[in-house]
Amino acid sequence: MLLKVFLLTFLCILPVVFSVRCYQCASSQDSKGEDNCGAYKKFDKESHIAVECFSDESHMPGSFCMKLTQQGPKGFIWDGRWRQVIRRCASVAVTGVTGVCNWGVYENGVYWEECYCSSDECNSSSFITSSVTLILCTIGTVLFLPKLL
Repeated sequence: MLLKVFLLTFLCILPVVFSVRCYQCASSQDSKGEDNCGAYKKFDKESHIAVECFSDESHMPGSFCMKLTQQGPKGFIWDGRWRQVIRRCASVAVTGVTGVCNWGVYENGVYWEECYCSSDECNSSSFITSSVTLILCTIGTVLFLPKLL
């Protein structure tokens, strides 16, 4: 009986144990006139390669992805709103959960939004989705665990 519980738990955690792949870029590193990280236009997944978060290529190791967007108030810069996007791996979410976005405004009027997710290449879009595998395994564990005990 205990072996079945262990096996079910192991199978649910298995996809999470392997390193997640995330896009990493920062608008602050773009050359003048370029928007490679998707601050002003749609992020182009074809021109970026997602990296394994625990590999040497990752700027920061972690078990999930994050996307940080910062935007200045209107008229902050002569051409309208200043905007910056950072995409990378992360190891600690401010809220402790993934699949959510937090936002706020700094004292200088700059709006910020941080989104965390835990599936491969999930920090490429403008919205964050949670891991379908993790959700299904959680539901399966809740439904079948009482029957196994």
